[in-house]
Amino acid sequence: MSQRNTLQCQIVLETVGHLGCHATADEVYQEIHQQHPTISRATVYRNLNRLAQMGKIRKLEIPGGCDHFDHRCHDHIHVKCEKCGHVFDVDMDFVSGLEERIRDSHGFDFSGYDIIFRGICPTCKQKESRAVKAGETRK
Repeated sequence: MSQRNTLQCQIVLETVGHLGCHATADEVYQEIHQQHPTISRATVYRNLNRLAQMGKIRKLEIPGGCDHFDHRCHDHIHVKCEKCGHVFDVDMDFVSGLEERIRDSHGFDFSGYDIIFRGICPTCKQKESRAVKAGETRK
């Protein structure tokens, strides 16, 4: 692997850590592009997936949505806001060994799992509340 790819990979890793959230690939790219406009979107996406395979970041595959990338690699639980789509950590102990309790009738060898709750984040809840109040004052 060339030195350039190593530097680009390091930039992607540092950006995911710096963002400190569960960023989408596009959000990571937008952040990198501000400081390094010559790094392509494909390079960022490729390195995000490579870093996830290496275990340096965690890739969250969100059903019906974009993949998100987490700088925290240990097993933990998430919640996705149904309004804005952002993903947050849940302050709850991880349920370990759950895959051992599955009654499998399809012949799978389970390797792990992600638990993702759904809800509405405080920011979206506040926006909804303001919109309702604004609607009430117009009546």
